Amino acid sequence: MWRTTLAFLLLVVGLFLMAARQRPESSQPLVAPTPPMGWNSWDCYAMTINESELKANAQWLSRHLKQFGWQYIVVDEGWYLKNPGASACSELQFTLSNDGRYLPASNRFPSSAEGAGFKPLADYAHSLGLKFGLHIVHGIPREAVAKNLPIADSSFRAVDAANLSDTCPWDCHNYGVKATPAGQAYYDSVAKLYAGWGLDLLKVDCIASQPYNLDEIRMISLALKKTGRPIVLHVSPGPTPLVNADEVGRYAQMLRIADDFWDYWGPLNKAGDPGGQSLYGQFATAVGWAPHIAPDHWADGGVMPIGYLGPRPGSGPPRWTRFTHDEQRTLLTLWSIFRSPLTIGGDLLHNDEWTISLLTNAEIISIDQHSTGNQPVIVTDNIVIWRSRPEAAPGYYFAIFNRGDAANTVRYAWNELGLASKAYRVRDLWEHKELGTAASLKLTLPPHACVAYRVVEGD
Repeated sequence: MWRTTLAFLLLVVGLFLMAARQRPESSQPLVAPTPPMGWNSWDCYAMTINESELKANAQWLSRHLKQFGWQYIVVDEGWYLKNPGASACSELQFTLSNDGRYLPASNRFPSSAEGAGFKPLADYAHSLGLKFGLHIVHGIPREAVAKNLPIADSSFRAVDAANLSDTCPWDCHNYGVKATPAGQAYYDSVAKLYAGWGLDLLKVDCIASQPYNLDEIRMISLALKKTGRPIVLHVSPGPTPLVNADEVGRYAQMLRIADDFWDYWGPLNKAGDPGGQSLYGQFATAVGWAPHIAPDHWADGGVMPIGYLGPRPGSGPPRWTRFTHDEQRTLLTLWSIFRSPLTIGGDLLHNDEWTISLLTNAEIISIDQHSTGNQPVIVTDNIVIWRSRPEAAPGYYFAIFNRGDAANTVRYAWNELGLASKAYRVRDLWEHKELGTAASLKLTLPPHACVAYRVVEGD
C-alpha cells in the first residue's frame, strides 16, 4: 500500500541509528546548546540597512518576541559600504581601518564614528536583552591587499595573508586567506576587533560551499576562541557538503544546508526562481541531515522569508511573502522538527497579527528548542512525517506534511510510526486544541499544509 514507508527511508533511518552519537565531553560550555533564534536584515534590506532601521527592528524583537526565545539581531552583508547601491563593484566605497579591517560605514551607522565601531549598537542590543550578530564574506579586503596594509598585533602585512587565487564567485570585495601564520594573524585581528565590540554571532559567507573551505573555517573558529568571548560561528552559504557535516561541525555551530532560500514552494525554479532552494526541496535536504543534528552543531535551513520582504529586499520587489498561510506553517514546522536555527527574514515593523501568531507559538518553538530524537519516519511522494520526543515531558511530537499539490488523506497505525499499538491522546499544537484519544492517526491535509501534534499515551 502507498502508506508503506519507502525503502530508501528505511535505509535513512538505519543510517540515522548508526550515526547517532554524543558530542565529545568538553570542559567548555556550549556556545549554542539550542538552535539560535533571531532576525537577519538581508531579506528586507539587502546591503542597505542603516542604524535607525536596525534599532527599530531590535526594539520590536525585544518587545514582542524575546519572551518566546528570539534573541539575535544580525546585520547582514555590506555594513562597511558607504554607497551599497553602487551599480558597479569599482564604484563601491569601503570603510577600512589603517590595519586592513572593515569598519561600519558612519554615514549609515553614525554611532560608529570616531573609532567606536559597532560597540554602541551591540551595547544597545544587549540593553534590550538581545544578542548582536554580523555577516562577513570570508577573506581579507582587496583594498587592504592593494595598499599592503599592516595586520594588527603582528609583523605581517596584508599581502602575506592574501590568497590571490581565491575569489568568491559572487563577491568582489575580498581575497581568500592563506592557511599560514599570516592568515591566522589576520583572522585573529578581526575576531579581536569584533569581540571588543561585543559580538555574539558571526556569519561567514562563501566558505561552506562554492567552494567548501575547511582551512579558513578552522582559522576563524580558532580566532574566535582566542578572544575568550562565546561567539556563534555560522558558515554559509550551503549546501555544506553532507559528507563533511561532522568535520565542519567541530568548528561551527550553524551549518547552512542549502543555497539561498526564498519564498518559492517549488520544485526548484517552478515559480521562476533564478536559483537557490525551494521549500519543496528542503524536505529531502532535511532528511539527509537528520543524523547530524546535535547541540552546538545545528543544520541551518536558512533565513525564513516570512512577513513583509521590504522595503529593499535581497531578491525581487518589495512584497508580502509569496508563501500561503499553510506554507508558512509548513516552513516553521519543518524547521522546528529538524531543529534548524530559526531566523526571521521579514521587516518586523510590518508584522500583522497572523505573522505574529506564527512567530509566538510557544508549543511549536518548544519542538525546535527542546526535543530529541528528531527523525523522519514516513516519506512518500506526497506525505512526510517526522517524529521526536519532548526533552522533559512524556509523549512524542509528530509533524505531518502534505507536500503534494492536492489534498491527501493520511492513515497510519501508531505502530507504523514507531509507537506501541495503544490509544494516544492527541493535541494540535498549531490550534492549541485537545483532539481526544485516537487508536490510529487519520487526517486529511490540504495541499502544502501540515499539522504538528503532541501525542501522549491515553488513560
